[in-house]
Amino acid sequence: MNLPSIRQNGILIRRYKRFLADIKLNDGSELTVHCPNSGSMRGCSAPGSPVILSKSDNLKRKYAWTLEMVQNKGIWIGVNTGMTNRIVREALENQVIDDFGRIESVRAEVKVSDKSRLDFLVQTSKGPVYIEVKNCSLVEGNMAIFPDAVTVRGTKHLRELDALRDSNTRTAVLFCVQRSDGACFQAARKIDPTYSETLIEVQKKGVSVLAYRATVLPDSVTITDKLPLCPELLQERGVAQT
Repeated sequence: MNLPSIRQNGILIRRYKRFLADIKLNDGSELTVHCPNSGSMRGCSAPGSPVILSKSDNLKRKYAWTLEMVQNKGIWIGVNTGMTNRIVREALENQVIDDFGRIESVRAEVKVSDKSRLDFLVQTSKGPVYIEVKNCSLVEGNMAIFPDAVTVRGTKHLRELDALRDSNTRTAVLFCVQRSDGACFQAARKIDPTYSETLIEVQKKGVSVLAYRATVLPDSVTITDKLPLCPELLQERGVAQT
């Protein structure tokens, strides 16, 4: 997935009010930009970090520029969660994500109740699959972890996936890890124990837990490979270690 063609680099001054960030540009001027990330951005919001911005062609936007990436210890991290579903859809349609059999169609923003939607309903050669996508931008130690803040909504989505699962319908939660480090994926038990426990619970009942790594470059973000689950998640679901 390519970023918008108009981009520029800068340095993060601060991120605040969840959806705003102040950036120092290369010419020394300062710019307030839209920060499309509702999480804490733990590990990728330190003042002084290099950033990449993109410019929207929507003239009605109050803030024309968007925070796309933050660099930490030389690694670019995708923080624009508005791009995550498009990145995953591209990977599904190109069969980079191949856990479900041959994909015949992908439908986005699927209504599953009066008040809730899931990200995708994928029709495959093996039947329908509901998929909820989560953006992962936090790595601690050698583990990519989610969430980076308590997420009641995320726990609700896990319950919905479990309720939709039956003998003919598969369900999955897919974590899109937008950074190159991290050897495996793990639920962030210390940050949100309820989410972690619910993830393990629904996984045992048959909801697939998948993690895919995206290669983050200054001009693009593309899913390239599957990330293994960390030993704790594998042990919880009773998968033998190799």
